[in-house]
Amino acid sequence: MAAKVFESIGKLGLGLAVAGGVVNSALYNVDAGHRAVIFDRFRGVQDTVVGEGTHFLIPWVQKPIIFDCRSRPRNIPVITGSKDLQNVNITLRILFRPVTAQLPRIFTSIGEDYDERVLPSITTEILKSVVARFDAGELITQRELVSRQVSEDLTERAATFGLILDDVSLTHLTFGKEFTEAVEMKQVAQQEAERARFIVEKAEQQKKAAVISAEGDSKAAELIANSLATAGDGLIELRKLEAAEDIAYQLSRSRNITYLPSGQSVLLQLPQ
Repeated sequence: MAAKVFESIGKLGLGLAVAGGVVNSALYNVDAGHRAVIFDRFRGVQDTVVGEGTHFLIPWVQKPIIFDCRSRPRNIPVITGSKDLQNVNITLRILFRPVTAQLPRIFTSIGEDYDERVLPSITTEILKSVVARFDAGELITQRELVSRQVSEDLTERAATFGLILDDVSLTHLTFGKEFTEAVEMKQVAQQEAERARFIVEKAEQQKKAAVISAEGDSKAAELIANSLATAGDGLIELRKLEAAEDIAYQLSRSRNITYLPSGQSVLLQLPQ
């Protein structure tokens, strides 16, 4: 009797396990920010896009393919040429996501790795096309215009593959070694030219200052000569008196000098 009971329990447990396995295989989850496309072994890829949550499918017959529909970043480096035939190294940062309604077509025509197959090729194509319209100097001075043109052309091109580009930006822009050396040499030459111009301007200013000083001395000499011609030796005597007065004033302030009246006998009391 006990053996039959255990046998019944075992069969019941086995049945529940099988039923649980079947139910579990008939369920699948779609996480937040994701969408699912159903592949049917008899009817192919279904046009319906399954949203977030837990859903049912027919085991073995149907298979869910999960797509991440959130914006994802990708950096794509490209080496191309400018209008004046300079090598340009550009890195483009793209923030992309698929169009949800076009996921069945994307899976059918491109595959799950659509970003690997589409983005590098169209990015290289658009960058080469846009950069070729500008020379090296314009790529630096008109970087915002270049970035906007690349963004517009690339967004339009990606839309044909069912992709949305939320952001496109130029994060890295450098030129070849020859161009960089040429720019450095040009900067050095400009600095030397500025220095030479400064030296010339300084010499001109010194020349003008010397001329003005000489004119001042000449005018002063002329005024002195006129004064001597007008007043005779009186001006010279006046200058002598002024100089003597200044000397006397300076000597009077010194403690080491004593004045003795002339023509008189003066006794000095000297310390013994």
